[in-house]
Amino acid sequence: MDDEKDTCRILLEAAVAAAADGDDDDGADEPNIIYVLNLVLSGTARLNVLLPTATILAFAIFAPLLTDDGRCPLQIHRCLTAAFLALCAASCVFFSLTDSFRGPSGRLHYGVATPRGIWAFGVQRRRRKVEDPTAYRLRWWDLFHAVLSVVAFGTFAAVHYDVVGCYYPWMPRKLINTLPLVVGFVVSLLFVLFPSKRRGIGYPFLLQSDAVYLRH
Repeated sequence: MDDEKDTCRILLEAAVAAAADGDDDDGADEPNIIYVLNLVLSGTARLNVLLPTATILAFAIFAPLLTDDGRCPLQIHRCLTAAFLALCAASCVFFSLTDSFRGPSGRLHYGVATPRGIWAFGVQRRRRKVEDPTAYRLRWWDLFHAVLSVVAFGTFAAVHYDVVGCYYPWMPRKLINTLPLVVGFVVSLLFVLFPSKRRGIGYPFLLQSDAVYLRH
């Protein structure tokens, strides 16, 4: 009888110890899971910053005027629409490469990333002092984000009602309705998984210290 009690006691102690070890492992993994969830949710909440929403809004406003509500009765309408499309695509690339920094006085300055660093707008050369110029250099992921921005805008513009009526009214309606959804989902997913660390023009001031976008 005593041997059976000792055996039960040993088994109970082993079970308690295993449960305690499992709790410790869960406690160690929990901060990592929370951190990953915060990154995903933060990236999702900031898609309006990463996606070219302002450019898309501007195009949606001026497209009916440039295409005469999609009719394009004259060749000049097609030329103006194509030029405006190119201008909007260039703006997507430009805004993707803009960044900001604070000068010695603490004032916020904006500029565009270059292979040598950041080129500030309207700032004298002697005042263009950045603590770490290498952190603002143009890198390959900047081009990646610029391409994603152009793809997102180009897809929206290509299936816009007025553009379709002006250039290719024969396009199937099913393709017009499906293409922006698929491309938008893929681009948004890539922006969430690989967020930009640039804090350029249009970046909210309240998010300037966001840990997700801090440079390391």
